[in-house]
Amino acid sequence: MFVRSVSILFFVLALVLSGVSCKKKKSQNNTNNPVPNLPVNVKIYPNDPLYYKLQTIGGWAYVNGGINGIVVYRKSNEEFVAIERTSSYAPDNAAAKVQVMGDNFTLRDTISDSRWQIMDGTVTKGPAEWPLRLYGCSYDGNRLSIIN
Repeated sequence: MFVRSVSILFFVLALVLSGVSCKKKKSQNNTNNPVPNLPVNVKIYPNDPLYYKLQTIGGWAYVNGGINGIVVYRKSNEEFVAIERTSSYAPDNAAAKVQVMGDNFTLRDTISDSRWQIMDGTVTKGPAEWPLRLYGCSYDGNRLSIIN
């Protein structure tokens, strides 16, 4: 009986803590993010030879749009991530544009040396404190729409 009660308590505690962390991430990325929120409506075709890198899971490509461009990353056959290339550390400095590093999983601002994960824009190394701005993606199997 005691073991069962402790297990339930740990489950409830884990559930509460995961909910708090998700809310924090969402509000940081959308509400107070220092990168301006400009309208974006970009359509690309990942099966086009121009975007051959996006035809495989883990592939990425730079796309025109947003403020300083967009990094598109293919997470799965049906899921993409679109990340603004403007650094959240120095959003007013056009030279602080993030680039994909050689490991294909890390984005780096060459001015501040801040780093983020390509899968979700989360900060992995400062001085940046904010995640990169994410755009919504909708994929119909042929066309990828990137919007905010």
